[in-house]
Amino acid sequence: MRYTRALATLSRSWQLLRAFPQEQTNPAAFYGPLAEDTAELIGRLAHDAGLAVRGSCVLDVGGGPGYFAAAFDRRGARYIGLEPDSGEMSAAGLKLANSVRGDGTRMPFADGTFDVVYSSNVAEHVPDPEALAEEMLRVTRPGGLVVLSYTVWLGPFGGHETGLWQHYVGGAFARDYYTRRHGHPPKNVFGTSLFAVSCARGLRWAENAQKRGNAQLLLAFPRYHPRWAWWLTRVPGVREFLVSNLVLVLRAST
Repeated sequence: MRYTRALATLSRSWQLLRAFPQEQTNPAAFYGPLAEDTAELIGRLAHDAGLAVRGSCVLDVGGGPGYFAAAFDRRGARYIGLEPDSGEMSAAGLKLANSVRGDGTRMPFADGTFDVVYSSNVAEHVPDPEALAEEMLRVTRPGGLVVLSYTVWLGPFGGHETGLWQHYVGGAFARDYYTRRHGHPPKNVFGTSLFAVSCARGLRWAENAQKRGNAQLLLAFPRYHPRWAWWLTRVPGVREFLVSNLVLVLRAST
């Protein structure tokens, strides 16, 4: 994965970290760079796996804002976004030409439809992340690429907008603390739209998929860390706190 590793620099990590606080106050400043980084990352992963994004059919599970569609369009991909909520689709400016409403754990697509299937920061928002991952594998063509990226619960951003430390006390505490402080519930409500997903849980699913012969695990790494810190994913316990976002890269079995 030499081409992918070259992207993971300290300056990139710093730029992404600086953009995170602007998600709600200045969405364009947050989602624009994030979409470009996502498309670039997927392109590099595909290149290292012997594939090409240009001309490929790419499914974004939980596609979100239209910035992502534009970033992949610029790279010559045929982009499809899957969103569970029509209201979210409308707010994001998504058009029916490149978006589908559907449940990520029960996707409305045939087996082996896409060359590349990826999901970013969605697994922690569904009660059964393994079902999401299995569906991603199912709709990927044999030899295609699956990229699952999600926020680790015990990392500093596990509680999302509810705070940097409150979720360490407990998800319910973080939710209630935010509600008392702001006078309304958070967008991501623990137990309803936000769940505690560990680093170990994702790795266990990927390793089991490989044992079953359904996929080959190509790489597991912390998305927002420079490459010299990728070793953190190999250390049980430590990775739960220091790998803020885990990326699992798999090749669907032929």
